[in-house]
Amino acid sequence: MSTALALRGRVRRVTRSRALASPAARWGLALVLLLTLAGFAAPLLTSYSPLTQGPDALLGPSTEHPLGTDEFGRDLLSRTLYGIRLDLLVAATAVPLGALVGITLGVLCALHPALDVVLQRAFDVMLAFTALILGVTLAALLGPGTAAVFWTVTGINVPLFGRIARDAVRSEQDREYVLAAVALGAGRVRILFGDILPNILDALIVQAALSLSTAVFVEGAMSFVGIGVTPPTPSLGALLRTGATFLNGSPAYALGPIAVVTALVIGFNLLSDGLNKGLLKR
Repeated sequence: MSTALALRGRVRRVTRSRALASPAARWGLALVLLLTLAGFAAPLLTSYSPLTQGPDALLGPSTEHPLGTDEFGRDLLSRTLYGIRLDLLVAATAVPLGALVGITLGVLCALHPALDVVLQRAFDVMLAFTALILGVTLAALLGPGTAAVFWTVTGINVPLFGRIARDAVRSEQDREYVLAAVALGAGRVRILFGDILPNILDALIVQAALSLSTAVFVEGAMSFVGIGVTPPTPSLGALLRTGATFLNGSPAYALGPIAVVTALVIGFNLLSDGLNKGLLKR
């Protein structure tokens, strides 16, 4: 049995090493890392504060302001770079939190049929709320702002990860290594979280990459309709919303945020596609 488990572990390590060998995964990871570095190196890449107003409003791109200025004379490159930082911070904290809660609930579904039914119905209710409807609801309760975006991203990920974890656990319950653990007297919770959970991480990792992409969309959508990040805090969605107002007279206004949002979504989706091929298709 120990030999079989060791072989299974080696196979999984090889598979995970092949995940990033996929060109799609490498390009996606490189793109995301590049934008992440740009966001967190914003103070080094621009000398302008994203909040400091200037005398020259709605300037076009120039050597001094590569993306121009907004309606208050603030440097758009600076606001875009700091917007990347905010979006990635929300995604990097809200997605793991939603995943943690969802995975825990999904694994617990296996403890008892009645608990499974209750949690599945709870997932159904949560999935009935689209991201925007949930965002509107939370914005009404908490007020528009970063907190509403954070909890919206967290909330939409709980049922997604919960369903994946629950279905994966059910498919693993009759495997030999689980039966062996039961025969050795291991407790139910110990088997679920110590034996089964590590063997279902591949699908959860792929979903995490997709959820990071969705988080960027959610922030953009909520801020675009006015229930997300509020001015003067820079975010990609808020910049897109204001940029749309000046699209005719100053088309460069929205150029930076559109390019960054597109690049982030493409990067996360390429990474997800590469991980899917390396981790799940074998």
